[in-house]
Amino acid sequence: MSRQATHAEGMMQRLLFMVLWTAALAWAQQAPYIPDHQRTPGALNPEVTQENIRSTICSRGYTKQIRPPRYYTDKLKKKQMHALALHGSPHDYEEDHLVPLCVGGAPHDIRNLWPQPRDGKWSAAAKDELEESVCRQVCRGDLTLEQGRAIFLHPDWTQEWARYFNRQ
Repeated sequence: MSRQATHAEGMMQRLLFMVLWTAALAWAQQAPYIPDHQRTPGALNPEVTQENIRSTICSRGYTKQIRPPRYYTDKLKKKQMHALALHGSPHDYEEDHLVPLCVGGAPHDIRNLWPQPRDGKWSAAAKDELEESVCRQVCRGDLTLEQGRAIFLHPDWTQEWARYFNRQ
């Protein structure tokens, strides 16, 4: 092989590496609004059933009673941010329940908690909007508990948000 061909092949390999590296970095910086489903598949509270939603999730103050204390979620958030190599400070993220407490998500299970960005199109506020609407519908009886949970167990909650609110 000629020296020029070897040089050209090396240049192509470096260019390919740069393109792949750039794509990986771009994905990593855009993706934190969707939890890593290997680490955070979601977890359910076995004490919440369709039969007892009136005395559990639909009872005033229930989620406040079972919500983990801030010292627990703050410590977990820092640990997860480090493990996921998330940029910024802990104040840039909210430790969120993938399956919300108001549809029977497990309160303390780390499989149901992840650091969700506070800013951006798919911020914690956007997911909170979906949570509030779904939780109201479950308590009104418009959705079953299972249907409400399924919305948040979907691999990409943003697709559910867009479908649910019929907008992009």
